[in-house]
Amino acid sequence: MPYHSASLFSRDALAAIDMGSNSFRLEIGTVRDGRYKRLQYIKETVRLGAGLDAQGHLTEAAMQRGLACLQQFAQALQGMPAARVRAVATQTLREARNRNAFLARAQEALGYSIEVISGREEARLIYAGVAFLQPSNRRRLVVDIGGRSTEMILGAGRTPSTAESFGIGSVSLSMRYFAEGRFTPEAFRAAQIAAGAELEEALAPFNPRRWDEALGSSGTAGAVSEVLEACGVTDGCITPESLRWLIERCLEAGHVDALDLPGLKPDRRAVIGGGLCILYTLATHFGIAAMQPAKGALRQGVIIDLHERLRALRQPEAEDLRDTAVAGLLERFGADAAQAQRVRKVALALFDQACPKADPERRHELRWAADLHEIGMTVSHHDHHRHSAYIVAHADIAGFSQSQQQQLSQLILGQRGGLRKLGAVVEDPLRALQVMCLRLAVIKCHARGEVTEKALRLQARSGVADLSYSTAWADSHPRTVHLLHEEAAAWARERVLQLTLP
Repeated sequence: MPYHSASLFSRDALAAIDMGSNSFRLEIGTVRDGRYKRLQYIKETVRLGAGLDAQGHLTEAAMQRGLACLQQFAQALQGMPAARVRAVATQTLREARNRNAFLARAQEALGYSIEVISGREEARLIYAGVAFLQPSNRRRLVVDIGGRSTEMILGAGRTPSTAESFGIGSVSLSMRYFAEGRFTPEAFRAAQIAAGAELEEALAPFNPRRWDEALGSSGTAGAVSEVLEACGVTDGCITPESLRWLIERCLEAGHVDALDLPGLKPDRRAVIGGGLCILYTLATHFGIAAMQPAKGALRQGVIIDLHERLRALRQPEAEDLRDTAVAGLLERFGADAAQAQRVRKVALALFDQACPKADPERRHELRWAADLHEIGMTVSHHDHHRHSAYIVAHADIAGFSQSQQQQLSQLILGQRGGLRKLGAVVEDPLRALQVMCLRLAVIKCHARGEVTEKALRLQARSGVADLSYSTAWADSHPRTVHLLHEEAAAWARERVLQLTLP
């Protein structure tokens, strides 16, 4: 199908790519004056989740389907600046053991970076899309049944209070219990038991007393709602009774190929059995008497989130959720906030001197790494940088993708000790410079007293970083100068970026 090039859209257009387990979606839209407007939407059924083999590896056939779709998306995105595009991958790539190999090929095909997001981050973004497109101050339960995971979120207004992700979806359940396309009472019963076992731990946190209305976001809920409305069973509202009616129609058909239901799209046929079982389990176990289809979904949440990030860059008073999340983590682990602030000031001053035209996101990464570099102290003072790196890599930090957390973790791991443990990270000149600035800041602030960020100057040229300071400062800080010489020796041993001293 012909796609409009992104270069034809307005300068404030934003793009989101949702690489789901069943479908890949591209949406381009704008956010103006509190309103969202869709400019273009493309959906392709890729069935990436169906391509996970028994060892947890994506098959080459599944990867090729994904790559072909991303190449089509790249055509539609021609001319769109990278800062205005965000691509996120969900459960299948959270699970795939060969995801890094696929991501390298996928990013080349798309022409933009791709982030793997955690289940909770996916849930947060789903709620962001629903809350923005369908505003309400009522207490809500939002459910999104994807191909290999199901997200459940409680919230009111724009604020989610509880967000969880469960490893069961329409594709995975259909592959297991309806693999040959046959519908039997035994298969439906077994699939519902499996869904109930996975969702059982959600019974308390998502108790009906905690919400007033239920909304179903995205694929499965939307598809079932359309069928119920087209068949005249309901006006699109999903109820336990209507789900039982639809299950009976599946049993009457006996096979997915014989299923003839108005409103059922071809790409939903193969996964309708698993989706129905999850919906019916949710309705009966969580007391959902009526679920309405939601207007928003993950892709709109990604655009809303991206809009708010860009606004925070333009307007210092605007809030970037990631700043709030980092501050919360710093407080949660009881780290020395004053020391974090000292290291941050020095690290950013050095980075701004050495790389004044760097991507603002790289500067933010260094700032967050400086803020969190000592949170591992709560585990142990010995090798605290390793504990800090582990926490940052594995914690649920709102606003961050798993990919971003790994990058932060590597920066924090590199704050001290040998550089060899960072592997290929420091082979990237900009990454190496980030690591160097953090290490130099930690050295300068090692006495944990007041410092001036202007004492050191750092200039970068090809393969070399020149550090300078006054003779008077060196004479009054002999121990720091000693540590700086040891740091220069550490970089000389690795030969990735040389550090020169006066």
